[in-house]
Amino acid sequence: MSAETPSPSSAHLLEIYRTIVQTRLFEARVIALNRHGKISLYASSEGEEAGAVACASALAAGDWLFPDYRSTGALFARGVSMSAFLSQLMGTGNDSSKGRQMPTHIASKELRIASVSTPVGNGIVHATGLAWAAKLRKGPEAALVLFGDGATSSDGFHAGMNIAGVHRLPVVFICRNNQYAISLPLAMQTASKTLAAKAEAYGFPGIQVDGSDPIAVYEATAQALARARSGEGPTLIETAAYRLGGHTTSDDAKRYRTDEPGNAWRKRDGLENLRLHLESLGLWDTEQDNTLRDEIGKEIDRCVTRALEEPSPPVSSLFDDVYAEMPRHLQEQRKDVLP
Repeated sequence: MSAETPSPSSAHLLEIYRTIVQTRLFEARVIALNRHGKISLYASSEGEEAGAVACASALAAGDWLFPDYRSTGALFARGVSMSAFLSQLMGTGNDSSKGRQMPTHIASKELRIASVSTPVGNGIVHATGLAWAAKLRKGPEAALVLFGDGATSSDGFHAGMNIAGVHRLPVVFICRNNQYAISLPLAMQTASKTLAAKAEAYGFPGIQVDGSDPIAVYEATAQALARARSGEGPTLIETAAYRLGGHTTSDDAKRYRTDEPGNAWRKRDGLENLRLHLESLGLWDTEQDNTLRDEIGKEIDRCVTRALEEPSPPVSSLFDDVYAEMPRHLQEQRKDVLP
């Protein structure tokens, strides 16, 4: 990276590490809750947390985050609480979407987080649209959108990248290349040497960074966001990582791949790499790490207990939010349903 590339301070590095640990421990509990039937579905980011946390940590307060369904670390880095996320995952009465969205599809206007869109690649188009609006309004904000390697095969990828390049929009595309689009390996998706190379055809830079290196991801994202805000246009960043778990908790990855690649990638764990780096700088030690994990574990316990006690959304909420003035047929249905 250039000398002008913003690097995270020691305090920022420690916060990134804490958030990665939080994500790892939180997801382990969520998967256990799924196995006990408390959460219907979850897409684990194990092995990819470092990149998600690092890129979201580079955002300014006024920027917008467009996550996908494997972006838990980015959500936490942006300020989403574990309690709010658990309410959404369980679809409780405290869920901001009132139980209408799939798990992990959380959104927050206050935190400038757009809702996840389930169809692969849709978030790319949404982020590009917001970036276009920001440019028309001459606003200072940029958009950051996260998606997997499978999304590069979608029409949304082409449409978003093309429009962003033509109009030099303030948007940063983060492609989390975890080597698989559900069961389809990368080699069967594209003949390109890298996914980052695809940006050249659209007229803007594409770079590849190690998704297991949160410092490299942070620096690349911060530099790309600075370019976007200064009017230089978009950047595509490919973060190379590996999806250690299945596509979701309903997927059995052993049916289409062996354990060998995953074992090799575990040795490049971004969480462990950052911990060792912090220790080498004298910023961290084993006692601090054990204390952190204990504190986070206890907070997860408290959040889970509260979420399990939350009531379901009221039946009356079925009729809210869709129309400014409720049409007659819904008024009649509401009378039939509610006492």
